[in-house]
Amino acid sequence: MSLPHAILTALLEKPSSGLELTRRFDKSIGYFWSATHQQIYRELGKLEAEGLIRALPAEQPARGQRKSYEVLPAGRAELARWTAAAQDPKPMRDTLLLRLRAAAVVGTAGIEADLRRHLELHERQLAEYREIEKRDFPPGRDSPQDRLHHLILRAGIDLETFWTQWLAHALQEFTALPAGGPAPGVTDGEASNGGAGTTPPR
Repeated sequence: MSLPHAILTALLEKPSSGLELTRRFDKSIGYFWSATHQQIYRELGKLEAEGLIRALPAEQPARGQRKSYEVLPAGRAELARWTAAAQDPKPMRDTLLLRLRAAAVVGTAGIEADLRRHLELHERQLAEYREIEKRDFPPGRDSPQDRLHHLILRAGIDLETFWTQWLAHALQEFTALPAGGPAPGVTDGEASNGGAGTTPPR
């Protein structure tokens, strides 16, 4: 249920059309909760049908004019309810880590090059986040809203910092591994039980 609440948040910040919401998702909310153009328009229809938002009346009605939406009191109440409700952290599911586990039994061919590619992508994202921080959060911007927005950005910066450091460490580890072939020291018995005794379960 997070996408409708992301849309309610965006519309409370600023009433917008579906196209404007799509652009705003690409530039801000989309960094941590992405959605396609079709998904956004579908949810707008559902939210309107549920009485949580409404289309603003056009000043000069015209055929093909984009509708802008605003949040109704019921929509604000729903967003407040969802924001205050307790939620458990989501279990981690990462394909790259699963591929490394698989490489321990089938070999590491192709993995090192992809680790380097991931490192470049995370370094690029980290640089972008730091530019946003420099641009949008200069000293003195300390309103409650600014502090919360900066906190979200810091989560992105810290996460990308973790991945760049971990990937750099992983690439160092790969220098000590044999190129391509199956990882040494894994027997058929160990492979069949998931490498018990050599790699801690995740």
